[in-house]
Order: sequence, then structure tokens, then C-alpha cells
Amino acid sequence: MTENLTLKWGTLKAWSLQTDKSKEILERYLELRTSFGVMTRHDSSEQQMLICELIDAVDCDTIYLSWDDIDVSKDEAKKYIREYR
Repeated sequence: MTENLTLKWGTLKAWSLQTDKSKEILERYLELRTSFGVMTRHDSSEQQMLICELIDAVDCDTIYLSWDDIDVSKDEAKKYIREYR
């Protein structure tokens, strides 16, 4: 079972989730009312925390950064989310 996450502009861009845990975290994120337009999205600190939880929960080794066209470690992906401006 492999899942994946794609990040862009400091937030979630795309995902393929299989596990109940990952899906539950994504549901909590989406319940916080977010714009589906990645470019216009401004995540709250709670949403950023949930993205970091999701990064830890997904069943994959790397996370894809769409803008940079690279795969990064989960720790690098969480740093990207926390520090994006």
C-alpha cells in the first residue's frame, strides 16, 4: 500500500491516501474550511500542524514538492510547511 502527497506554495496540492489514519487527518484539515485553489490558500497554524501530521502518517518515504520538481524527506517536507512564506 503506497500513498503520496504533493505540496506546492506551502500547502497541500494533491494526494493519494489509502489508510484510515491518513484519510482522517485530511478530513480534519478540510473541515477547517480551506480554499481549493492552492495559489490562494492561506493555511492557519492548525492546518499547518495537520499537514505535518499527515506527512508523518502517509505510507511513503518521500514527499513531492511540485514547484521545485523534487522529492524530499518527510522532515524536509515538514520544514517546508512550517517555514513557507
